[in-house]
Amino acid sequence: MYRKFFKRVFDIIVSLIAAIFIIIVAIPVAIAIKVEDGGSVFYCGERYGKDMKKFRMIKFRSMKMNSQDIRNADGTTYNSEKDPRMTKIGAFLRKCSIDELPQFFNVLKGDMSIIGPRPSPMGNEKTYTDVVKRKFNVRPGITGLNQALLRNSATLEERYKNDVYYADNVSFKLDVKIFFMTISTVLFRKNVFGGDK
Repeated sequence: MYRKFFKRVFDIIVSLIAAIFIIIVAIPVAIAIKVEDGGSVFYCGERYGKDMKKFRMIKFRSMKMNSQDIRNADGTTYNSEKDPRMTKIGAFLRKCSIDELPQFFNVLKGDMSIIGPRPSPMGNEKTYTDVVKRKFNVRPGITGLNQALLRNSATLEERYKNDVYYADNVSFKLDVKIFFMTISTVLFRKNVFGGDK
């Protein structure tokens, strides 16, 4: 019942409440992004969602316009504190996870959930075994087991393992646990960057 009904209800209620805060935060963030380089305020990247359906995930832009897509050796997204593609305001937004806030609108739309595996970028399709594909049985999340435990320091193998575990074990108890673990991770800025290994 939770997985099929109440999880979506909670997503909508929490996202509607969060939308008020996001609109307030968006004003100074948008001004700061525009002042720095004059580019677009938002970044919309194509991702795989539930049942591997494509959708556009929205974030506050943290990189320079038209930045190249760089991946680590294992296929995970390159994410370093010294990444030259990042803007100054972008580095701050990432450290505080403010860049992720617009994804609450993806949740309202139904593309995402608050808790779930992070949306999968294009390009790793060849690494999706039948087991890994089970992660697409649920909506991707703003935060998930990987973000709560390892954030950006997780290897691709670790991400897949945690994503599949979550998809196979969705429950209210697990979502609450991930929610509070994520708060701790964000407050103490653990594993914000994963490209300096």
